[in-house]
Parts: sequence; C-alpha cells; structure tokens
Amino acid sequence: MSLVDLIMPKMGESIMEATILKWTKKPGDQIDMDETVLEIATDKVDSEIPSPVAGKLAEILFKEGDVVEIGKIIARIETEAGKAIAPAPTPTPESKPTPPAPPQPAAPVAAPPAVEVPHVPEPEVTAPAPPMPAVASSNGATRFYSPLVKSIAAKENLSAAELASVPGTGSNGRVTKKDIVQYLSTRSAAPTAPALPTAPSPAQPAQAASTTSTPAPAPTAKSETPAVSVSGGEEIVQMDRMRKMIADHMVMSKRTSPHVTSFIEADVTDIVNWRNSVKADFQKKHGEKITYTPIFMQAVIKALQDFPGVNVSVKEDKIIMKKNLNLGMATALPSGNLIVPVIKNADYLNLVGLAKMVNDLARRARKGALKPDEVSGGTFTITNVGTFGNVMGTPIINQPQVAILAVGAIRKKPAVLETPQGDVIAIRHMMFLSLSYDHRVVDGMMGGSFLRRIGDYLEDFDVDQKI
Repeated sequence: MSLVDLIMPKMGESIMEATILKWTKKPGDQIDMDETVLEIATDKVDSEIPSPVAGKLAEILFKEGDVVEIGKIIARIETEAGKAIAPAPTPTPESKPTPPAPPQPAAPVAAPPAVEVPHVPEPEVTAPAPPMPAVASSNGATRFYSPLVKSIAAKENLSAAELASVPGTGSNGRVTKKDIVQYLSTRSAAPTAPALPTAPSPAQPAQAASTTSTPAPAPTAKSETPAVSVSGGEEIVQMDRMRKMIADHMVMSKRTSPHVTSFIEADVTDIVNWRNSVKADFQKKHGEKITYTPIFMQAVIKALQDFPGVNVSVKEDKIIMKKNLNLGMATALPSGNLIVPVIKNADYLNLVGLAKMVNDLARRARKGALKPDEVSGGTFTITNVGTFGNVMGTPIINQPQVAILAVGAIRKKPAVLETPQGDVIAIRHMMFLSLSYDHRVVDGMMGGSFLRRIGDYLEDFDVDQKI
C-alpha cells in the first residue's frame, strides 16, 4: 500500500491559484490513471485534473469552491491494496485552522488594524477573533492576494491592515480587482473612520459588495437563480464566472491605459482573389481551411518587427520590450463570452503553420479544451469584428499589452485607381482596420505609422506565393 499526493498543478506562468469547481470522484472511489478527479477554474480557463496513478481516492483535503494555491496537496490516492494509514493529521492545510480558534478576549474597537494577522505569527490573533473569517479562507489558509491586487494596493499606498479590511466577494472572501477598485472609489469619496468597523463584519463579507449600490433588503440577491422585478418588465440575471472576469478585465484596462484609436482603409482585392483561387487546393493538401486571419497575422508580424515599440508592456515607469512575438486572437464562444488563445512565437511560422494554429486554437476554444498556457503570454492581439458584419470597431486593449488591432468586414466598394492611362473608378474589396493603443507609451506617430504599415503589407500581398 502506498499513498500518492495529488497536488494543485502549475497551470501557467502568471497563475498562482485555482478554484475547485467540482470533485468528479469521492473518497473510496476507484480511479484509473489519467481519469478526471476534479475540475478547477483559473483566471484564464477551466480545466480538468487527471489522476497521475490508478488506485482509490483516499481523502479530499479541500472542498468545492475553495481557492487553492499551486503546489498544495489537494487529495491523496491509495495505489495498492490496503487501507490508508490515517494520513489525515498530515495535511497541514487543515491543522492550521484550529490554532486561530483560541481568541478569548473580545475584539476591541481597533479590530480592523489587527486584521494584519495574516502577515504575522498566530499569537497576534488573540485579540481580533471576529475579523479572522475575513482574513482566512474556509480551509484555514491565510487570505491570498493576486499579484494585480497587490500591485494596485501598493500603487494606492494601502497598508497591509487596510488591505486586509477590504471586503472580498471572491471565493472564501477573496479580494478581486472589482473589490479593491470599488473600495478605493469609496475610500476617496468618503475617507471617514466609520467605514472601517463595517469591514470586520464576518457575517456578510461577500454580501457587502453586492449591496453597495442598492439597499440591504436583498441579501439573497446573491442567489444563482434569476429574479424578476416587481413590475415584471425586467429580469435580473447573474453574470457567469467568465463574464465577471471579462468585465473586470475590461474595466481594469480602461482604468490602466489612456486609449487612442486610429483607423485606415486597405484595398485587399488581391488577397480575396488569391484566397478564392487556392482555398480548395489548400484544404485538399493540408486538411485545413485557409481563412483571412492567418493572412492578416502575417502582415501584423512583419509590422511588429518593423515597430518593436508596439510589442511591449508597461510596469510602473518602465517599458518592458518583448523579444517573443506572441499573437492573441480574440475568439467568440458559443456562450457569448470571449476568450483569447495565443500563438506563441508566431514569427517562426509560415502561412500554412499560422493557418493550422488558428484553426486548431479556435476549434478547441469553442469546445472548452484550451490549456491555461494557451491563453496567456500574448504580446499583441487581433480581433476580427468583420465576422459579425461590422465594418470597424474600437477594441479595448488586452492588458498588459499596449495595442490591439480590429479588422472589419471586407466589402466591395467603388475606389479610385491610378493607372498609366489615368485615374479610373473600379470595384475593389476594401476593409477598415482600427488600432487601439496605450498613449502612455505609443504616441500617435508610432501608432498611426504601425497601422499604416500593416495596411501596406496587406495591399502588397504576394499573390505568387505557394501553399
């Protein structure tokens, strides 16, 4: 008999934690190797965690809804015949919740500052027993703050004690981007002391955020079922988890970057004619459809190589130049949500390679089969608003990038052409392109020139290239 620890895996460079959505197995169930044991959610995607061995699930250390840091043991699997030898005492995650219980002295009025307990040894927990639930998760782990939340707190000069007093609406009272942004707006509007005593109210940490804009009579507004208004003319629908993340990300981007959008119109007649002439042979030869997206990507890659100042990110007052060229492609999901798969080192791929990657990522995105690493690390994003019949758009930058390109619908239009015999009006395939960029680091000259360069590459498309 032996026990194998199942740990929370590292799901990507920037991912430090994951939420357990559902255990597909319960203690005592037999498990085959690579069989799914649980489903988790990160800030990027949902994933299934398979068993590394065959055996019996001996114990589960975290329950559904818990937020668990990567590297922590989440379950144990018994691999040989026999019974597990009381491994329960070993899980330190569960042995730590008990020590915080001995807070006998009632919390004084200065309870909020003492909430700093997550950053100091347990003895300091003696006074503030009530604030503890707001600082510790249900499994006893100290309150975890994402790098983004920490960054915002540092930028706004929030002390550790003040940050600990921010009510969290995330799982187990975790502070989300929305929570800290909302707190900061309230703090600047009404920096009065009475705001602090309300934070330690352990009875309704998650409820607090949902009632900030409306009176408290609806603590059950948190319920997952839609509620119909009294008049019957409205319906309240709770955002799903992905929609909440998209909303937070978009608001954060607009708060972070001063957006500027430039537009150009490009003649893509040669591209349309070339694609129409090769698409049947392309599919027959490569087993893939050739769409416009990889052709647009080729032009973007060349332009980014000409303008490396657009392939950057910003950290405080520093510009981080990206050596890798990782293209994100905004993809609409059947649910109506949006996800951005990333083609890593796109500049190393030819047109065929780009076409295969685009099709593969789009297919798996719609099936919910993307890996976390496949939706992170992008340095520039392309979104095709023409898919929905739109001629142009003003996209929001996908942080921490500094620019995003929107390509509109291709339409036949009369255009003036210069010929040796003089100017003529002809029917051409025209397309608008729009670039939103971060004016902190990309000025109008660079942004406009970069966008025009993309248009030039599209209009100079090589119609003689082989597939």
